[in-house]
Amino acid sequence: MAEITNFQLLERYLDLASQRHQLIVNNMANIDTPGYRTRDIDFRQELQRVIAGGDVTATPVLRQVSGLVERPDGNNVSLERESLLLSEAQLQFRMGVQLIRREFSRLLSAINGGGSSS
Repeated sequence: MAEITNFQLLERYLDLASQRHQLIVNNMANIDTPGYRTRDIDFRQELQRVIAGGDVTATPVLRQVSGLVERPDGNNVSLERESLLLSEAQLQFRMGVQLIRREFSRLLSAINGGGSSS
């Protein structure tokens, strides 16, 4: 089994952050849809699966979120919860971009003979 590279891991990290962002936005868009159930992915678990040698292209496991207050129409979307998770997903994505920039900077430094590494 081939070892996963930093770039592959960071690419997967960004993919997961982006997919989670889209799920959260979708949950928010369905706040008034009767019977709609909040969905999410377990970001940490998905990353751990990749680190443990899983497929970097595997589709993350979507799950319905349990334990949320359900309205009489069967919808359980919490705008407060989704807003908080949206901020978290945006921060995760920004951090991933910064880490990729750092990896490219290290690679460029190595190519150029080891100058300063930022």
